[in-house]
Amino acid sequence: MRQLSYSKALNEALRSEMRRDSSVFVAGEDVALDDGAFRVTAGLLGEFGPDRAVDCPISEAAIVGLGVGAAAAGLRPVVEIMFMDFVGCCLDQIFNQAAKMRYMFGGNITVPLVIRTPCGAGFSIAAQHSQSVEAWFAHVPGLKVVMPATPYDAKGLLISAIRDDNPVVFVEHKRLYRLRGDVPEEAYAIPLGKADVKREGRDVTLIATSMMVHEALAAADMLAETGISAEVVDLRTLVPLDLDTIIGSVAKTHRAVVVHEAVKFGGFGGEVAASIMEEAFDYLDAPVKRVGAPFSPVPMAPVLEKAYLPDRNKIVAAARETVPVRVK
Repeated sequence: MRQLSYSKALNEALRSEMRRDSSVFVAGEDVALDDGAFRVTAGLLGEFGPDRAVDCPISEAAIVGLGVGAAAAGLRPVVEIMFMDFVGCCLDQIFNQAAKMRYMFGGNITVPLVIRTPCGAGFSIAAQHSQSVEAWFAHVPGLKVVMPATPYDAKGLLISAIRDDNPVVFVEHKRLYRLRGDVPEEAYAIPLGKADVKREGRDVTLIATSMMVHEALAAADMLAETGISAEVVDLRTLVPLDLDTIIGSVAKTHRAVVVHEAVKFGGFGGEVAASIMEEAFDYLDAPVKRVGAPFSPVPMAPVLEKAYLPDRNKIVAAARETVPVRVK
């Protein structure tokens, strides 16, 4: 199978859906003339014109407000917030309008809106351009939240998000844009709300999202060298949350470590850990562990940022706390 970068896989999903459905359009800062800050919207202006690849003013409230209104009127907008950190400028449009409109109109209006936004640290671009705040959105009924970790998943999940009749917050990690992987040429949709077991194991389940899926896979390799078999579950979507896959894995391994890059305190990992305790307590042989960032703004200095970020070594340490020492 051919290989594509994560950003090109997203571009292909957008292009495919815009060709399939004339109601789909993209809008945001620099998404047209400049091909997007991370090149995800490259070439869309040339193929579809300025009515369907729309450059907007630097106003997140206006961008999402445009999307909400267009979706309620029957279009299928995909709007981009260039950095996730600035969703605070348009929370009312997301939380109080997009998320609640279908409910408050008794189902007579749908809001098929996708809000694409990049998250994450690793580029030393400081505290206002490096955050992961996906837990904010997962807390709001009416929103779906997607965090793909691979190019294959990015394409299939974005296609599903565009076709969904509900607002979807689609979170892309900046460090993944150059990641390459197998991606089919044809259009395909990955159902929202279905996790993926990226690696089978028997001793401990590592549950991760986005960039941390790759750190969890690397941690699983390190654990295997010491005789510990780790299963890696990629949530792919936070809302809907695939509890069946999570519980099925924990029932097999009897231990769980939940990993995300976001600040650990109040992070989505707490919801996953609590769900495991409620639904799979009798399977557990050890307390559920969480790995996340410390309760601090993201540092800019590279050495401090590296210390701040969760990584494979921290995941390994957490996993070893749950697995008993084996005497050879």
